[in-house]
Amino acid sequence: RAWQDQGLPKVRVAVNLSGFQLQAKNFVKSVEEILKETGLEGEFLEFEITETVVMQNPEFAVNILTQLRDKGIHISIDDFGTGHSSLAYLKQFPISTIKIDRSFIGDIPLDKDDVSITLAIINMAKGLGINTVAEGVEYEEQIGFLQSHGCTLMQGYYYSKPISLDEM
Repeated sequence: RAWQDQGLPKVRVAVNLSGFQLQAKNFVKSVEEILKETGLEGEFLEFEITETVVMQNPEFAVNILTQLRDKGIHISIDDFGTGHSSLAYLKQFPISTIKIDRSFIGDIPLDKDDVSITLAIINMAKGLGINTVAEGVEYEEQIGFLQSHGCTLMQGYYYSKPISLDEM
């Protein structure tokens, strides 16, 4: 919110959410209070939660994540493909983004298995109306491959190494 107050372009900021935080009593109410106190609109906040955490108690997660989505908050499933997700639950989760784990991105477009898995995730997400983010992008060849197959959001060292708030 401070960046918006400084006149910088409005951007969505992603925050990693732990299973402990997700299950905290009154978590949704706390988030509502923080949004109200700061004046930040929910659309500029994204919670990233790992597939493993979501699958520990899927029914509970659907309920909490739906409440957050109803506040305008975006929900991302992080490290997708590394946990034990059920595709039956995936269609029920109120998510806007799937982040394809770096373990599948590192050797594309050369490794045919990684290519197959990555394409399956991109195509499945497209069919469900969900965005995809490729994690761990380091080379132009990866960008070309991912863009040509409909994954337009990417993060990784190709763009920037992690930086401090002051550097940002």
